[in-house]
Amino acid sequence: MKTAALILALLALTACKEDQAKAPPPPVELTTAALSFFCQMNVLEHGGPKGQIHLEGYPAPLFFAQVRDLVAYMKSPERDARITAVYVSDMGKAAGWNDLGPNNWILAKEAQFIIGANVAGGMGAPEIVPFGDEATAAPFLDKYGGTLLPFTAIPDEAALAPVDLSQFLETPS
Repeated sequence: MKTAALILALLALTACKEDQAKAPPPPVELTTAALSFFCQMNVLEHGGPKGQIHLEGYPAPLFFAQVRDLVAYMKSPERDARITAVYVSDMGKAAGWNDLGPNNWILAKEAQFIIGANVAGGMGAPEIVPFGDEATAAPFLDKYGGTLLPFTAIPDEAALAPVDLSQFLETPS
């Protein structure tokens, strides 16, 4: 009887540890110390939605000044650590394109993304714009166009295709 109780207790502890291991790390507040992974420029000096990727074994996340860059990183096979969490700005909760708020993060897998909108992100390229839900994305879609998709359906070309920086893209207010 004692052996059975001990086995059940060990199984319960193992299950708890597995649940804790599956919980993503929390997002990190966006501050002036955040530098964009690809260009090492200050993230807050560029408008539009941002992203952060947490990697196993790394003490701080990788920040991205543009969600398009985050998606490009995710689609790249050249990563040297397991991804434990991906967060993006929820533009439905942002005060504006240049005022996201320091803690306005949503897990990328829970967000909806507008691709193909006539908007430039923080680095001047066409942006992939995240929203917490379809309802908050609707006014943006009406104004700037595009297609609403979940994170897993963003096509490679939305993040990896060459960019013509001479095209006119709007910068939302």
